[in-house]
This record gives sequence, C-alpha cells and structure tokens, in this order.
Amino acid sequence: MVSRELRHALRGVEAPQAVLDLDAFDANVTALAERARGLPIRVASKSLRTPSAIDRALAHPGYSGVLAFSLPEALALHARGVRDIVVGYPTVDTLSLKLMFAEVGAAENITLMIDSPTHLDIIDRARTEQQTQSEGQIQAEEQSRPNGGQSRRVRVCLDIDASYRLGEGTLGSRVQIGARRSPIRDEASAVELARHVIARPEVDLVGLMSYEGQIAGTADAGASARQTVVRAMQKRSAAELKVRRRHIIDAVRELADLEFVNGGGTGSFESSAVEGTLTELAAGSGLFSPGLFDGYTRFRHEAAAYFVGPVVRRPGPGWVTVFKGGFIASGVPGPDRVPTIAWPPGLDYSGLEGAGEVQTPLTGPGTEDLRIGDLVWFRHAKAGELAEHFNEFLVVSGSEIIDTWSTYRGEGWVL
Repeated sequence: MVSRELRHALRGVEAPQAVLDLDAFDANVTALAERARGLPIRVASKSLRTPSAIDRALAHPGYSGVLAFSLPEALALHARGVRDIVVGYPTVDTLSLKLMFAEVGAAENITLMIDSPTHLDIIDRARTEQQTQSEGQIQAEEQSRPNGGQSRRVRVCLDIDASYRLGEGTLGSRVQIGARRSPIRDEASAVELARHVIARPEVDLVGLMSYEGQIAGTADAGASARQTVVRAMQKRSAAELKVRRRHIIDAVRELADLEFVNGGGTGSFESSAVEGTLTELAAGSGLFSPGLFDGYTRFRHEAAAYFVGPVVRRPGPGWVTVFKGGFIASGVPGPDRVPTIAWPPGLDYSGLEGAGEVQTPLTGPGTEDLRIGDLVWFRHAKAGELAEHFNEFLVVSGSEIIDTWSTYRGEGWVL
C-alpha cells in the first residue's frame, strides 16, 4: 500500500514518473546490513542503475565496493569516483578493455570476471593493441612520472557455477535449477582455470564469485505444491553448495592469495551469510524491493521504487485506462513479470490486454473513485529494469519531493 504522505508528494506532478521513497530506501539499506551478519555487502549496481542510489548505499558502513553489470558501466562508475568494482559477467568488449587500460587507475580498481582461458586471451589481445596504439604516449608518461605510467596488470575473478543439479551423478546438467552461467563447477575445473591465470605474468587472480540464483532469485512463499517443492529444493541446494563451494575455495587458495570470495543475493542472505565460505555478499534489488520480492518467506523489505501513470480514459463502467505501464520484467514470461499495482487497491489488469506499452486498461472496484488525470501507482517486478524507462527518479521523503536522481539512462549511459 502506498502511504498517504507519498501520494501527497506527487499531487500536481506531471506523469508518468519514477518515484523513490527515500525513507523506505534507507530502511532497506539498514535491513540488508543487519541480515548480512557482519559480512560486507557489495552493491549490485545493475539492480539500481542510479548513481546517487549507489553512492548512498556505499556511504553506509555495511557496504563496500560495487558489483557491476558490464565493463562500460564499471568505467562510467570509475570516472565518477567509485572504486573497488567487480564486473559480474565476462566481457568480450575489446574497445572497453582498451579504455580500461588507458584510463588512469582503472585497471587497479576494476576486477574482470572470467570462466574460460579464452577470456584471458581477449584481455591480453586488447592490452597489447592498446599499448601498441599509444606507445609514444605511454613512453612519455613513463619518463615524466615516477610510478612508470599506466598499470599493465589486470585483476580477474573466477565465476563458479552455483546452480543446483538434480541427480547430477547420473543426469549431469540435464536437470539444472538456477542460472546457466559458468562452466566452472568443481575443484578440478577451478584449479585448471586458476593455473591458466597464474601462468599469465600480468594477470592477478584476486577473487571467486558464485551466485546462487535458485535461492536468491526465486520466490518461495505460498502453500501450493510448487512452492513446497521450491523450499525443499532451496534447502538442499544451500547444503550442497556449502560443501562444494568450500572445496573449490580451499583448492584455489592453495594457488592464489584471494582478496575476496563473493556470493549470495538479496533473497539468500539467511543461508549465504552463515555458510562460512564467503568473505562478502552482493545485493542491490533489496534496496528498491520490487514486486517479485513480495513472494519470499525469509524476509520482507519496504517497497521503495515506484512508477506512476495518469488515468487518461474511462472507457466504460468499472474501467479506467492508464497511459503506458507495460514495463515487463525479463525472465520467463508469466504473470509475475508484470508490474504490481500498488495503489489504489482493488485494481486488476484486463485479461485480454494486460500491461501495455502505450496504454494499460484496469478494472475492479478500485476504479470507482478514479478520475481522468489521477495517478495509479505501480511497482516493477524487478528492481533496476525500471531505470531503463525513465531519466530520473523523483526522490520523496515524508510528503515532499526533496531531490531528483538521474538514472543511467538520464546520464546517457548505454550498457
């Protein structure tokens, strides 16, 4: 339910607009830190895609560093002064790799994700090309600066598959629950890749990451047979991962002095924080608490991010039509990918139209008091994807708009 104060703050405001309840956001910052049980939280920036929101989270003592989506994003954040950035996915973006090697301090502050020797080859090739293209400039800098110019070393992190495989001994990966990410799954494959890294004279292996999406990103609330199975799967997955991840970490630590071992997500803090294998957690979605997070039993954060759309039509008794609204979340298409209608209560989508790109018809008793021009409040199913539709958030505290925060889109960042 959207508070009266929050609704009052947007009286007379032109819409559609994205809205951030700053009081709820701050409460979520604190709640996540408490759930982390002393482990530092790396901010998953793609779940916010709003530089000021990232900065505000990092200002809390429980948060340290950023988990970025792409190398262009990491470079943009680095240019703003953010440090200790891990790129959460491998990159084959040669141009951005060259820019990283050319930018002062970037290679020292950005860690690249790998799960294959091919990723190392791409990194090495980009470094060689960048050095060749700017050889004269580099030589001049080395002569004029006592630290010898730009760093030619690169920091890398191994991505470890954290999915759950039912009957893996006989079925292999045919029944895999969780994201299909890295091919690195056991001690042998992790050690083999680590040795490839160590063999490269200008590459430093500094971390391991494994994201348990089947726990962190899968809602478990409900009494249905499906949700009962989900809870059982998550319990077994957490137990399996605890053992497997420990073996992998111990094996890799014999070869490299790791700075961090990252894992977890907003939905898995309860198991990840006490597992005993991780040195840090990652989270971002919990700060906005989108619609999908209403389906978890282990925690409940405050809804902080909304978008509002104006009623532009009353096509008939019991119906209103809102401008735009079809901000559908990524993932397997289904009802849970549609925005949650946050206010007024008693509204539902049309079964034949749903949430539309240009208009969204709504029906139900909640339409009775809505007039043309009134605002309907929605929550995106996911967190950061909302920022792809707006240039800024209206930041509200109490019953007043106190600021505007540009999104990546508003900053002109294309990731």
